Amino acid sequence: MAAINRLMRPICRMGYSTLASQKPSNQWGVAGIDQGSRSQPLNGGPKGSNMQWIFLGCPGVGKGTYASRLSRFLGIPHIATGDLLREELAQCGPSATELASIVNQGKLVPDEIIVNLLSRHLEKSALKGESGFILDGFPRTTRQAEILEQVTEIDLVVNLKLREDVLLQKCLGRRICSQCGNNYNVASINFEAKDGHPAISMPPLLAPPSCESKLITREDDTEEVVKERLRVYHDKSRPVEDFYRSRGKLLEFELPGGIPESWPKLLAALNIEESDSKHELAA
Repeated sequence: MAAINRLMRPICRMGYSTLASQKPSNQWGVAGIDQGSRSQPLNGGPKGSNMQWIFLGCPGVGKGTYASRLSRFLGIPHIATGDLLREELAQCGPSATELASIVNQGKLVPDEIIVNLLSRHLEKSALKGESGFILDGFPRTTRQAEILEQVTEIDLVVNLKLREDVLLQKCLGRRICSQCGNNYNVASINFEAKDGHPAISMPPLLAPPSCESKLITREDDTEEVVKERLRVYHDKSRPVEDFYRSRGKLLEFELPGGIPESWPKLLAALNIEESDSKHELAA
């Protein structure tokens, strides 16, 4: 916790703390922005190095994908608590065994474990001279949000949204290369408009030939576990959205499709201008 207090300090950053509190807009499924009164655009690069953002959303919605791309685009460290948990699971010992049991049942990991892992990561980041962050996967409960609020000022909370039937198919299609660790998806998603949601199409993200024979499925990516994760999210994590909405910091963005379609619209919703380096993120 000491590391969190040292590193996650409140800073006034480029007007983005007010961006999410502006009037709603329905453009591209965005709520929380008035397109006509936003702050000046932010280009990718070191100017964004002190921003402190959070990405929220159901399991499998793509928090890690978009947070990671934005991290590279803006030069801000990406902290994915899911990755921290997987690193811990790869270790041998009683704590890893206990953690594996929790994760494989689709349950939420206790706050104490998450905070400890995050604190250790921030200590390493401090040694490397890093500042600012994009948090992915934390907080997941209002208690975690309250802990975070006590030690830092979050500038913006981006809530990614996607239809639950699409989420289920997307999660079941996830694959990981057992050698390089890259993530792929074999699902070819085509859903018609339903319950007020527009039609959505997502092509598969296929692995290159060098990875095809090494693809594995995560143990917790079964239909039963995925549905349980979604249920737990709705019960425990939806209040987190309300927590940040009440503070005027929540930006809701409904993904209109796959990365090629969603990425430029997400940048526009965040008032971020694409730079000449955008081709580096096209993959």
